[in-house]
Amino acid sequence: MKAQPRVAGIVLAAGRSTRMGQPKQLLPFRGRTILEWVVDNALASTLHQVIVVLGHEAEAVKPLMEQRGVATVVNPSYEAGQSSSLKAGLRALTGEADAALFLLGDQPLITPETIDLIITAFGDSASPIVIPTFDGRRGNPVLFSREIFPRIGALSGDCGARTLFEEYGRDIRSVNVHTPTIHIDLDTGEDYRRLLKEFPMV
Repeated sequence: MKAQPRVAGIVLAAGRSTRMGQPKQLLPFRGRTILEWVVDNALASTLHQVIVVLGHEAEAVKPLMEQRGVATVVNPSYEAGQSSSLKAGLRALTGEADAALFLLGDQPLITPETIDLIITAFGDSASPIVIPTFDGRRGNPVLFSREIFPRIGALSGDCGARTLFEEYGRDIRSVNVHTPTIHIDLDTGEDYRRLLKEFPMV
């Protein structure tokens, strides 16, 4: 039987939430905060380690993570863009990891099942990048194999890892998921109100 790959989860939660007007990581949703849902779903998956990258309002967010068995790292350069948080997360890895799955701190509906589907697809294919898709459109979270880590370390600005999608092109593995939640993140107050309306307490 093929060994399960060791995949670390890196939750990106350092941004300023400029368009939201308040820290979206701390917004309430179904009895917890948005970020707590993201982290708890990651912990319920087969990820072997979970790291949370903080930045803006880090001191307000840290206490929520203290009882959750995750590592937190503060990115002092978070205003330089998302690439700085990708690199901060990779620097915080402990032990060997075959890959890293980058989760957005404003996607509370990404389930452990979706995470595990991406991990399984990576284990089956050993592709350098695995991206979930729904209805033919890519979403998040995205997995990068260890061979890509040096390339992530060379990124700059707020483009995240999009340039790597072009570079690796045909080597990317797309995995179909059965939920549109990979496309749902929270940038504005309207996004948040829609989340509360369409996904109420269950």
